[in-house]
Amino acid sequence: MLATKLSRPLLNFSGKALNFKDPGSGFRPVQKFFLPLLSPCGSRSYASEVDQIGSRAVLITGCDSGFGFDLAKHLHEKGFIIYAGCLQKDKGEGGSKVLDNMKSDRMRTVQLNVCDSKEVDRAVEHVNSSLQDPEKGLWGLVNNAGISTFGEVEFTSMDTYMEVAEVNLWGTVRTTKAFLPLIRRSKGRVVNISSMMGRMGSPARSPYCITKFGVEAFSDCLRYEMQPQGVMVSIVEPGNFIAGTNLYSPERIKAIADKMWDELPEIVRKDYGRKYFDEQVSKMESYCNSGSRDTSPVIESVAHALTATAPYTRYHPMDYYWWLRMQIMTHMPAAIADRLYVY
Repeated sequence: MLATKLSRPLLNFSGKALNFKDPGSGFRPVQKFFLPLLSPCGSRSYASEVDQIGSRAVLITGCDSGFGFDLAKHLHEKGFIIYAGCLQKDKGEGGSKVLDNMKSDRMRTVQLNVCDSKEVDRAVEHVNSSLQDPEKGLWGLVNNAGISTFGEVEFTSMDTYMEVAEVNLWGTVRTTKAFLPLIRRSKGRVVNISSMMGRMGSPARSPYCITKFGVEAFSDCLRYEMQPQGVMVSIVEPGNFIAGTNLYSPERIKAIADKMWDELPEIVRKDYGRKYFDEQVSKMESYCNSGSRDTSPVIESVAHALTATAPYTRYHPMDYYWWLRMQIMTHMPAAIADRLYVY
């Protein structure tokens, strides 16, 4: 009965029954839950776009692949000047090679490892020196660079926790602090890519969840502080787009699992056993196969945050199942949410 009541508001979106447990494999259409503004008559009314897009510059981290690569091309098509931060530019690998081959003076790739303070500082100097009018600053910063892994708490090493946090959380903080003076000059935008896992926990995802919860808190604090400066801060919380971002391949899942098992303390291996461990790996494989390959909802969310005169605080590009689950996990008593989705 509870499930029926909670799913009723979404019946207009889909004739498919919503499954509260594991969404399983198989593709579900992605719906962008933007929560648009309402006009007095109740119809949807989207904010107008900022002007002079062609003179505005945006820096995006993590453009080697996935969201960052797609976003760099999309914003370039809209007319922005793009600084595409790429981890592998110096090696001539990944997305930087493709972006450089566009031969556009508005597509500028930058070597950028968000974990390296010196490299971040060099990127700031490069952007500042190449802007047409540095005093007008940088319009947008999109903190997209990120990595992910999986594993229950007892299966995950401290090195893994710190490695994921160094990129996803401290990389976001480091890059934001470095570019904020340029963003403040333009009274521009900061867009941080978080995740639905930054709003709700999930078994076997604690290394990733911790960092995304941190990004959410950092973004909220930054938004409060930047409002008097005229800078707008938005958070984009994608659902399951693993299939579209190449974060996990079957080979990578196997490599992570093998390394994890080999490094487990003997007492943990003995207590849990290989059968249980393999079952958890299989669940991760199923989750990865169920994700959307179409990244456009995420790309359009970021574009809206950069171009709308009144961008949203949070964007939820995800399908119906994950949107409803996130609402229940964040608004219902934990005993109910846990019973529906975890136990």
